[in-house]
Amino acid sequence: MEIQLRLEEKSDYRVVEELTRDAFWNHHVPGCDEHYLAHILRTSPAFVKELDFVALVNDQIVGNIMYSKAFIQGDDGKRYPVLSFGPISVLNNMQGMGIGSSLIQHTMKLAAKLGYQAIVIYGDPEYYHRFGFTGAENFNIGTAWDTYATPLLACELIPGALQNCPGKFYEDDIYHLDETASALFDQNFPPKEKCSGLPSQKRFSELVAMNRPR
Repeated sequence: MEIQLRLEEKSDYRVVEELTRDAFWNHHVPGCDEHYLAHILRTSPAFVKELDFVALVNDQIVGNIMYSKAFIQGDDGKRYPVLSFGPISVLNNMQGMGIGSSLIQHTMKLAAKLGYQAIVIYGDPEYYHRFGFTGAENFNIGTAWDTYATPLLACELIPGALQNCPGKFYEDDIYHLDETASALFDQNFPPKEKCSGLPSQKRFSELVAMNRPR
């Protein structure tokens, strides 16, 4: 299977939002908000359009990754810029075929060429370790609420970039979603059943609970 990657174009927006909804629906919680996040993230000053890529198979968009600027508020009072990515989406019926890996590997290499030094994300370590991510705790980096969290992961694009900036990680405020606005946005899409009790939701709840004081 040949996977083609290119930058997202304005004409792709709706397709990307649909595939993001498809990928995340009932995955973490009943329903999802990630398609709304994709919709509003493009308007944020933190959005990095140079790393907003789509994946195509047979000329059909089947995946997308979006990046934003974030920072570590250092214990020394300094602010250290980093990248973060998400949502990253692959159509449900195309998952497990290397599409997500292609998007991540391509954009991480490009991010390094563009001069970015490190990436910090929230994600499942069982998946992201293969791309060089490790627990942010290993760099003495914690959450904005000053805990060490298992799903808070970091990867140096430049060796040593995170060695001397212990502190708290902050995503852009765009990630603090308005649930009412998200629900209204979702009304623009065909109805889908919300389900609970799924294994992926249990895993998400387990990861969220893996916090301890920093």
